[in-house]
Amino acid sequence: MNKHLLILLITVTFFSCKNSTTSYFDQDPPSTVPELFAPEIVNTENVELNMVFNNDNTEMFFSRIVDSSFVIHHSEFINGKWSDIKPIKMYGDNVLVSVACDPTITKDGKTMYFLGVDPKLYNNDVTREELYTIPPDIYKTEKVNGKWQLASKVDFSVSTEYFETYPVVTADGSLYFRSNRPNNKGGMQTYRAQYLGNGKFETPVIINIKSENKELITYVSPDERYAITNGNGKFQITFYENGKWTKPKEVPLKYESNWRYYCPYMSSDEKYFIYSRRYNNPNRKGWAGVEKGEVYWVDAKILFDSK
Repeated sequence: MNKHLLILLITVTFFSCKNSTTSYFDQDPPSTVPELFAPEIVNTENVELNMVFNNDNTEMFFSRIVDSSFVIHHSEFINGKWSDIKPIKMYGDNVLVSVACDPTITKDGKTMYFLGVDPKLYNNDVTREELYTIPPDIYKTEKVNGKWQLASKVDFSVSTEYFETYPVVTADGSLYFRSNRPNNKGGMQTYRAQYLGNGKFETPVIINIKSENKELITYVSPDERYAITNGNGKFQITFYENGKWTKPKEVPLKYESNWRYYCPYMSSDEKYFIYSRRYNNPNRKGWAGVEKGEVYWVDAKILFDSK
């Protein structure tokens, strides 16, 4: 009996260790020097941005600009291999130009929130300049029988007529996002909407940070223990301690002045910090002038050591 028990324990341990191994497209882990993530797979000649994974690292998502549309792409880890990169259809067949980016995945991997632009607000002959100035909203799609469904706008005071950007979902389903809706502080602010269940949220409230340079949250850890902010073209990290967010401290990267850094994300095991950067034509502002977009990853020690 003891012999059989020993064999069973060895077998369980073997498969447990085997299944717990996280694959990042067969790449060697990065050091504290940032590296391009999956060249020729994720990073191509197109503009790529905002890469994230589901909680158990079996599905990867990022956005790619295709013919002026922001399109969320994904790959799934099946039988020890990552599937081919494929786009996810978010809108109906009649929508030829669209915006879907900044995905964030619930802990169970079944719901995705993202930044979208309502197709009812423009025609298919819209220009890039026009499309990228329409106020975006927060959308969601659900995975049913292994397939992501067409998306719908999130209501309940989350999406408004104003700008809503950078959705981030927490472990309990609550949403952080940025909005320039009217408020007593003025301008763009970070909001948090407590999840109530059944697709509903409480009225979003402003999250106060001890910021000197208008840094706003663009990523928050699932347990809301820390957050990453953007300000002056750089990343900062802030920790939630004693009921308050600490003063943001700069993440020590080698920032290049001609690039804009954004879309921060942390791997679920907190080993790797992933972010995007983009290069603009000096003569064209905003997304209409973006000529290059890249996704990088780096050892997360650079964030936590900065504390």
